[in-house]
Amino acid sequence: MKNVKILGSGCKRCIATADMATAEAKKLGIDIELEKVTDFVDIAKFGIASTPGVVIDGKVVHAGGLPKPEDMAKWLAA
Repeated sequence: MKNVKILGSGCKRCIATADMATAEAKKLGIDIELEKVTDFVDIAKFGIASTPGVVIDGKVVHAGGLPKPEDMAKWLAA
């Protein structure tokens, strides 16, 4: 099971990113544990300045703007 964290305030793009992670994981048949991190102190610990951010198994793979679905699939499959 992959641990996926979506970093952000809960804005529209952050929600869309979380939904995308869930949908792409389902397409790939990968089980994920999805966590939304909204506290800016916790977000800052990951070293990103713009959200949404995506952290998979402890590694920051994306920061700022809505990621592409194909990128999300690639990150989850890695």
